[in-house]
Amino acid sequence: MEYNKMPLIGDKAPEFTAVTTQGEINFPKDYEGKWVILFSHPADFTPVCTTEFMTFGAMMDEFKAINTELVGLSVDSLYSHIAWLRRIQELEWNDKKHIEVKFPLIEDIRMEIANKYGMIQPNQSNTQAVRAVFIIDPKGIIRTILYYPLSTGRNIDEIKRVILALQKADKDNIATPANWRPGDDVIVPTAGSCGTAKERMESSNADQYCLDWFMCFKREKK
Repeated sequence: MEYNKMPLIGDKAPEFTAVTTQGEINFPKDYEGKWVILFSHPADFTPVCTTEFMTFGAMMDEFKAINTELVGLSVDSLYSHIAWLRRIQELEWNDKKHIEVKFPLIEDIRMEIANKYGMIQPNQSNTQAVRAVFIIDPKGIIRTILYYPLSTGRNIDEIKRVILALQKADKDNIATPANWRPGDDVIVPTAGSCGTAKERMESSNADQYCLDWFMCFKREKK
């Protein structure tokens, strides 16, 4: 089997048309103007994947509130997807129960889409997609790529945090520090000249402060 070079951050998201549990989609065209989480899982009816889908399903409204859509992918068939999602509605786990997964789950039996996105990694499996996450912006550009091994469930809260950080950076032309959460102080762009750096160091105020010439923060209003 031939494996495509995986797309990189900053690339246009590879286009495809696919059959899903919510009907046919044209990706990323159908999602223009929205953020998208495109994520893959190894197989239906597996326990780690089930916990992830229950969590994504439970948080779907939270993602919609930040202009973000969810799209899942597996190399299993559409009928397998439907049977699995129906079973998920009957399960209860970690205070989640009767979860209806309303976002599309792509059928990719031939692994064409998985290969386009580098989701099939031979040292893990030739027949299952690893746990990949692609965060794609409203212009169809890949902004974040996360890969997890088959055995490790994803932190869905962290995926949401990444989207909030990207949206904040785009809106305010800033960067976010380690462990940033909405409302925390943010990092302003590094000074482009000695004069600007000196001015910043000498002008800390209620809105901005510097730890050094290259590391200045903007205080967020609580």
